[in-house]
Amino acid sequence: MNRILLATVDRARLKEFADAMAAEQEVRIAWADSGAAALADVKTDPPLAVIVDATLPDMDGLELVRRLLPINAMIYTAVISELPAERFHEVSEGLGVLGQLPPRPTAAQATELLGRLKRLSPSFEPPPP
Repeated sequence: MNRILLATVDRARLKEFADAMAAEQEVRIAWADSGAAALADVKTDPPLAVIVDATLPDMDGLELVRRLLPINAMIYTAVISELPAERFHEVSEGLGVLGQLPPRPTAAQATELLGRLKRLSPSFEPPPP
């Protein structure tokens, strides 16, 4: 099972995105409502990917990505951010962020991100027979 952690305080805003990911038989969604909770979760049960909201109560999204790297640099990350694409690229450079998502990501964007994860990750587990 491929676990994907969504770090946000606004689950309702990510409902369409999360539901589309959870509809995939081989994906299980987990939630964290703060950067600290996400870091603790990653230490105990490393997910395939962490989708990070730009602002969390205790840190911004890119700070969480920075703190994830020394824990497990093999975890894929995507960040939900309103920054213009060029500015986002500048501030996230060197962090290995898989991509930027808009403030209200759609089901189609979830499907696209899952497709990228399947292509990139040798550890992506297929659905059980």
